[in-house]
Amino acid sequence: MLPPNTTTRQRPSAALILKLFLPSALGILIFFVPVEIGGRSTILLDHMVTGARSWLGDASGFYALALIAAGAAYPLIRGYWNRNVTERIFTALKLLGVMAALMALTGWGPAFLHEPDMLPFLFEKLVIPVGLIVPIGAIFLALLISYGLLELIGVLVQPVMRPIWRTPGRSAIDAVASFVGSYSIGLLITNRVYQAGQYSAREAAIIATGFSTVSATFMVIVARTLDLMAVWNAYFWLTLLITFIVHSRHCSLAALIAYR
Repeated sequence: MLPPNTTTRQRPSAALILKLFLPSALGILIFFVPVEIGGRSTILLDHMVTGARSWLGDASGFYALALIAAGAAYPLIRGYWNRNVTERIFTALKLLGVMAALMALTGWGPAFLHEPDMLPFLFEKLVIPVGLIVPIGAIFLALLISYGLLELIGVLVQPVMRPIWRTPGRSAIDAVASFVGSYSIGLLITNRVYQAGQYSAREAAIIATGFSTVSATFMVIVARTLDLMAVWNAYFWLTLLITFIVHSRHCSLAALIAYR
């Protein structure tokens, strides 16, 4: 018999191992493995977005307009648009966004806004791709962040968090969640841990300002705009490395601001 208060460490079952590795492997395949389709080699997520845009055709612009209009109408319908100054400002900006989208689609408005590098460029290269990649990417992003891969990476990099960034080991999960998943997810994790008293104000400030980066899905948009999809893996991993090196330089500044 085991003595009282003695716990046994159970080995993970094959089902649990498969639950970790199969979805994670599929997520890695979709986000990081170039596949050639139709003579074009890029990651599967980029192929999906291209296919969705081809399928929608000219309707892709109206789809983007519908998303923008829905985002502007939501605070008005829910009645919280005038809750505070911030909500009023953002609601006004959303309504201006609807007007800008209408001008981009219809050609109405000042001529300088319809120069090739103004509204047409922003709408075609940014608004429509983001409107397509966010919902599609969100579906498959869950494969990377919801089945244990995120936590596994966080555990592996914990030993370097305190000596380099002066934050607790658990902040590794915040950092990876922000970069691989979404900065809003990273901020949500940081806020919850801080509210639970597991981060000091200084640590929360460092994590929120240093680790909240642009998400991987938006990096695809940047890479497509700059024709970097052919070197996607080099672009992604070098950006990750450079980002964390730069953040290590700015941790002391964030700590000083938080201290004051």
